[in-house]
Amino acid sequence: MKILITGTAGFIGFHLVNKLVIDTDWEIVGLDSINDYYDVQLKYDRLAESGIDKTNIVENKPVTSSLHKKYRFVKLKLEDKENLDALFKKEQFDYVCNLAAQAGVRYSITNPYAYLESNIQGFLNILEACRHNQVKHLVYASSSSVYGLNESMPFSVHHNVDHPVSLYAASKKSNELMAHTYSQLYSLPTTGLRFFTVYGPWGRPDMALYLFTKAMIENKPINVFNNGKMERDFTYIDDIVEGVYRVIKNPAQPTNNWTGINPDPSGSVAPYKLYNIGNNSPVKLMDFIATIEECLGRKAEKNLMPIQPGDVYKTWADARDLMDDLGYKPDTPIKKGVQNFVNWYLQYTRKN
Repeated sequence: MKILITGTAGFIGFHLVNKLVIDTDWEIVGLDSINDYYDVQLKYDRLAESGIDKTNIVENKPVTSSLHKKYRFVKLKLEDKENLDALFKKEQFDYVCNLAAQAGVRYSITNPYAYLESNIQGFLNILEACRHNQVKHLVYASSSSVYGLNESMPFSVHHNVDHPVSLYAASKKSNELMAHTYSQLYSLPTTGLRFFTVYGPWGRPDMALYLFTKAMIENKPINVFNNGKMERDFTYIDDIVEGVYRVIKNPAQPTNNWTGINPDPSGSVAPYKLYNIGNNSPVKLMDFIATIEECLGRKAEKNLMPIQPGDVYKTWADARDLMDDLGYKPDTPIKKGVQNFVNWYLQYTRKN
């Protein structure tokens, strides 16, 4: 089997590659644009951990890992339709896992066009390439952000999600709609994964755990939005990639007894499926901060602030479909996950 994973210089894509090179005999091609949304050195350091030396990276030229001969990496933008099409035609992938995206809720407030180019145009290019090259299963990253103004807890893939509160969320909802269209028109099996606040070693520096840990170590105050009255369903990275792996191996099928009279958003008469991947255990933001304090052995100076545009008060994943269909449920305790991140961060910053 051969799989394309996009976003492999990113947080989740990096970890997924490192799992698949150990747990499978698949041939893996990784793709990333290595944009400067956050520090590119962290992206290059992730690639180095996978055996990709940045001095060997040339635009649109695959580089073979020095650690894993079945893994190759290519620097390429999803928006580059011509070269993306050529890559698909040459490689003839069996599976595609699209994790590349312009991420970040708050960034979408000030940089909206970046989301349309990567998350809409780029995803359309992926869909077109998949349908013209007989890809057996497209798995793609959606987000818990799609739940927007929904206050029915826990969030279920069977709920309506037509009220996003950020352009990032709207772009992810658009991906789900676009995927369904291609599943319906071209019988392309597609599965969307709504990730819930992913955290862990090698995490993004714009996420709360990284920001809080860095500030606390440097004896700087942390910005605590909505005066700390927020809850998040934090999900550890290893749990995320295990869920992604299981989904990849199980291509979406038409949903039995689906009807257009009372349409279930999570499935279709087409080979289309949605899953939440979350811990199913919301953590209060102040408790999360207390856990970081405990792991670091120091207290945080808190700068209490109002809620920011695009933020929601609480997220909580109903992951029963993942359990029912694939026998899997994320379960890493928050204390263990945070301690693993802190240990990695201290080691990483000492090296750099």
